[in-house]
Amino acid sequence: MSDLILTSNIEGADDFYAELLTTHEGLETADSNALNARLVLILANHIGDRSVLSQALRAAKLTTEED
Repeated sequence: MSDLILTSNIEGADDFYAELLTTHEGLETADSNALNARLVLILANHIGDRSVLSQALRAAKLTTEED
């Protein structure tokens, strides 16, 4: 079983963020939301570890509740 990594772990994180924003450019809100949903499912499938995915869901929810 793995633990969720919550510290920066992406090589070229700023470049990835810029690419993510560019991918959303020109999309209507519904299309942008659908793209995000597809991306989450693709990455969840790649991770494949249900324990890590559950940790990620809890971490994302906690972050949302703190806002």
